[in-house]
Amino acid sequence: MSILAHGIDLVENRRIATLLARHQRRFLDRVFTAAEQDRIARFRNPVPHIAGRFAAKEALLKMIGTGWRGKIAWTDMEILNNAAGQPNVTLAGQARRVAESLGIGDVLLSITHTEHYASASAIGLGG
Repeated sequence: MSILAHGIDLVENRRIATLLARHQRRFLDRVFTAAEQDRIARFRNPVPHIAGRFAAKEALLKMIGTGWRGKIAWTDMEILNNAAGQPNVTLAGQARRVAESLGIGDVLLSITHTEHYASASAIGLGG
């Protein structure tokens, strides 16, 4: 396997808290799949978790080199954890088509957060 692409993003947790305070249901429905929202609902303080997932989706867009151009939706990228807690990415729709056109077959994703910031790194693998 070869590394074909990389994306990274940093999010201020306060920005996510503000979005949630103003547009909670609309924001969550637009950015996260139902399965992602089920996981978010388990946290007493979901802001760092939400910020991490938001950063991960931004990192994925940078990895495929598109930003928000075209017909990519936030929900074209689903991030769920496996039994060991590792985040796994499922790409769908236009995000998947672009990744496949680049030869990306697998994605490695790392997410971290503190009280104030969340960061994510996405690596596209192919071959």
